[in-house]
Amino acid sequence: MKRAFFLILCVVASGLSNAAQTPVATPPKPPARHEVVTAAQANGVYRYYQSEFRILALGHNKLKVQFDGIYMTVSRSPNMGYASGEAIIDGNIATFKPADTEGCEITLVFLPGKLKVVQEGSDADCGFGHNVYATGTYRKIRSGKPKFESPP
Repeated sequence: MKRAFFLILCVVASGLSNAAQTPVATPPKPPARHEVVTAAQANGVYRYYQSEFRILALGHNKLKVQFDGIYMTVSRSPNMGYASGEAIIDGNIATFKPADTEGCEITLVFLPGKLKVVQEGSDADCGFGHNVYATGTYRKIRSGKPKFESPP
């Protein structure tokens, strides 16, 4: 009798232990709200290490974008990448596809004082030098209309 009672007690305790460890489903979070970025907030120069983005709002959900990317090798010689063109912006997210490339898409997310960039496609897909990538969090170093430079 004592063994049966002990066995039942162990089974119940085991069941409670498993129930306590089972994660409770949390409701999904609502999608992030896209904040509208003004021209004054978007315009400027953004830097991440030695790489830079220059951005100018053109109106009608378009941005003029220039990327100058640099990757310093171990021997301290630079590998460079360059892209320019127009991006389409929706809220605070812009999509940039460099001209004459396939398989390259650069997503720009405007945050206060920053630009979060994600590159889809390899350095070669985007026409950049070896190990040059646009991905990173760029800090805004200058506001206003940027000077667009000719490619190196």
